[in-house]
Amino acid sequence: MYKLSNEGAFSRDFGLRDQMRRAAVSIMSNIAEGFESRTRSLFIEFLGRAKASAGELRAQCYVALDVGYLRDEAFEDLRCRAEVCSKQLSSFISYLKSL
Repeated sequence: MYKLSNEGAFSRDFGLRDQMRRAAVSIMSNIAEGFESRTRSLFIEFLGRAKASAGELRAQCYVALDVGYLRDEAFEDLRCRAEVCSKQLSSFISYLKSL
């Protein structure tokens, strides 16, 4: 995300650039914070937040594509990665709830 948003007009759109960077970082930060939490239910809550951030990043990818900051290939790669991440988090949440 940092590399993609550090080029051309994208690098000067501080609002979108920074929001997308925060969403991407938020995914892994919430997973880490949840892992270090006291209870399984709290871990699941943080995983849900991470999943929400992945959804936010996917939505923002469409904005970046629409305004011309991302080329089709970069958009599809980033969108797919966020979608895979979201699906993995969903599966992990379901697994933890089944324990």
